Amino acid sequence: MSRRERPWTYYDVAVSLCPTCLRKVEGKIVFQDGSVYMDKRCPEHGPVRVLLADDVEYWRRAREVFLKRSEMPQRFQTPVEYGCPYDCGLCADHEQHACLALVEITDRCNLTCPICYADSGPGRGRHRTLDEIERMLDAVVHAEGEPDVVQISGGEPTVHPEFFRILDLARERPIRHLMVNTNGVRIAKEDGFAERLATYMPGFELYLQFDSLRPEPLLDLRGEDLRAIHERALDRLDALDLSTTLVVTVKRGVNDDQIGELVDYALTRRCVRGVTFQPVQVAGRTENFDPARNRLTLSEVRRRLLEQTDVFRPEDVIPVPCHPDAIAMAYALKLGESVHALTGLVDPDILIHGGRSTIALERDPALHQALAGLFSAAPGPEAREHRLKDLLCCLPQVEGPDGLSYRNVFRVIILQFLDAWSLDVRSVKRACVQIVHPDGRLVPFDTYNLLYRGSLEADVLEPLRRATAGGAPA
Repeated sequence: MSRRERPWTYYDVAVSLCPTCLRKVEGKIVFQDGSVYMDKRCPEHGPVRVLLADDVEYWRRAREVFLKRSEMPQRFQTPVEYGCPYDCGLCADHEQHACLALVEITDRCNLTCPICYADSGPGRGRHRTLDEIERMLDAVVHAEGEPDVVQISGGEPTVHPEFFRILDLARERPIRHLMVNTNGVRIAKEDGFAERLATYMPGFELYLQFDSLRPEPLLDLRGEDLRAIHERALDRLDALDLSTTLVVTVKRGVNDDQIGELVDYALTRRCVRGVTFQPVQVAGRTENFDPARNRLTLSEVRRRLLEQTDVFRPEDVIPVPCHPDAIAMAYALKLGESVHALTGLVDPDILIHGGRSTIALERDPALHQALAGLFSAAPGPEAREHRLKDLLCCLPQVEGPDGLSYRNVFRVIILQFLDAWSLDVRSVKRACVQIVHPDGRLVPFDTYNLLYRGSLEADVLEPLRRATAGGAPA
């Protein structure tokens, strides 16, 4: 007698959340028709299936190959009491320090984007005081010692009346690389603003919102056709060669057919060091959707990148070892008009077993020595490419004897944040992008927008904690 078979292959068990009530539920990871799904069931709200990836091979490689030992912050901030993700702050059960810490200096913004995870706008919330911001910056330094990357964010941080004083406060602290997350409106419209930003170089970069070169996606994602604003801002930044990363929020059926177009455009801009693609996180002002059919996953963005541009090969777009199932990266070297992909030339062991997190490798003395040797001993592009198999030249402020520097670097990052549908406690524990809570806790970006932003902690999380502790929900 033949036995019945499931239509899927069972792979693993997961601890997740019910996307309706946010209580912890058990799920299982299954492979079916080349894709990865999480099946979970809430006793109150029933079953749900969530698409996690459309590429089983890449997804498994991220989980099983690109893993490195956890790198801890210098100090944890909250006890382990209710279990992940109800103890964020960071609790002592977290497995990764803040590779990037966001300090949100205002709730306000000069746009009202339909997909804003923070629900920001012109009349929303308030500006943080300088005392509050100093405490938030100090909290990052207290936790990290010398933070790798701190990003000043919002809302739109440039609308804060003390914006440049805040940059000065950040510069007074031992932060290795300072970034500003901006929509570029003030850069485009205000004479002298970009020039003042340029005074904070080196070790300073803009994270510039840039979702499309076409009007329709911008109207869908931002509520406005911002093409003229973006062009004017980039013209000014190009003139100053002010290091800039273009940040693309990617939404299925809106701008996911333009990934290659945006990479090719970015390569024409002098100031642009790379592009970061972020699939929409379902938090804040986002619409309801079918999580099995409408989720845009990291693996799909990766596939579309490879289909839509010939800059990178599959072996060039690899998981980032500090959080491999949530971040993928590809690096290239710009030499005149030519672009040489680098990542596929690097032995993964260099990344997995190196002494520091990927973001901070430029601080590794051995890597500095290797870089100097690479640039001084390799006279031409072909020789350089051959030597790059020993080194990932991808990092801020790296300088070489024959003129190569961070200006020659071009990187693509795919960064997928978890939401209530896709959340997996295993992944949350490795989250390396963290938001500084106004009270000084460092909270993973994924859980901050679900449970900790604004009134969510009191209104949503506290009843869940009481239920977890055995009390009745409010």
